[in-house]
Amino acid sequence: MARSEFILDPALLDVDKPIADIEAIREYNPQRHEMEQLTAILYEDLDQHACAAYKAITENEFWVRGHMPGMPLMPGVVMLEAVAQLSSYYTQKHDLLGAAMVGFGGVDEVRFRGVVTPGDNLIVLVKLEKARRGRMIVARFQGVVGTELVLEGCLRGIPIPIEAVTRQLGESKEAADS
Repeated sequence: MARSEFILDPALLDVDKPIADIEAIREYNPQRHEMEQLTAILYEDLDQHACAAYKAITENEFWVRGHMPGMPLMPGVVMLEAVAQLSSYYTQKHDLLGAAMVGFGGVDEVRFRGVVTPGDNLIVLVKLEKARRGRMIVARFQGVVGTELVLEGCLRGIPIPIEAVTRQLGESKEAADS
């Protein structure tokens, strides 16, 4: 894939010069511990609604031991989680959805075009195509390692009804306790 086809030119992104670290990401994203799939934010463009982040892939990732033994490949669903977390971060930081929490609404046209392994930096690129306040965001995304496109597709983000989830969890706990 030629660089002009990338959402952003990966050569312009420097993992040594992030614009937001993990603590800044945590201000907007609820994921913690092994579910944090972003290391830092590298770029934001409010005019184009484009952003970039990276995940430094280490030998200590929760999936390394079992996916696959002797050949650790980052699972596609974990790559998609990184995309969702970047989309959520950008959406929440700029209050584009008007929701307390953004969740995965779906993915379309997803293609895995390469592998991601320990030692890699997975660069995630997102460009918002549509934001319907209170309803949904739609974003094109790409994942890049070095200059190789490893992932692409379209993500939908939706508001998470926190009150309903909290109520359901409370009802489940009450049922388990009785």
